[in-house]
Amino acid sequence: MKFLNKAVVSAVMAASMLAMSSSVFSAEEHKDKNLAVQEAAKNTEASMLEAKEALLKGGDGEKTLNALNDARQFVKEFRYEQTERLRQKLNTSLKTAREEAIANNNEKALAEVNNGLAIYAEMKKIYDAAH
Repeated sequence: MKFLNKAVVSAVMAASMLAMSSSVFSAEEHKDKNLAVQEAAKNTEASMLEAKEALLKGGDGEKTLNALNDARQFVKEFRYEQTERLRQKLNTSLKTAREEAIANNNEKALAEVNNGLAIYAEMKKIYDAAH
């Protein structure tokens, strides 16, 4: 009798866990990875252009730093296997641009942002060719 009771309790627990896990997974929103990468690409470019514009206008420190920080965050989401090395170079370029902007060296910061935009254009070209 004890064995039958334990077996029934175990079966009920297993069935409830299975039912719960399937409902949790079915409720999860489907995310299109290509859409997420494309959105990250747009946001990265927009942030870099915003930083470039701020640097060309004389380097509004806070606006420039915020734009560069945003670009660095967005580029983390621009994940595509064939462009991974370029993404790392872009991140390094943005980091250097940020450091130069902090040091009020706007010319070097602008050069790094322009370098980053060139790297971004190459990444986007590779990504678009595959999709």
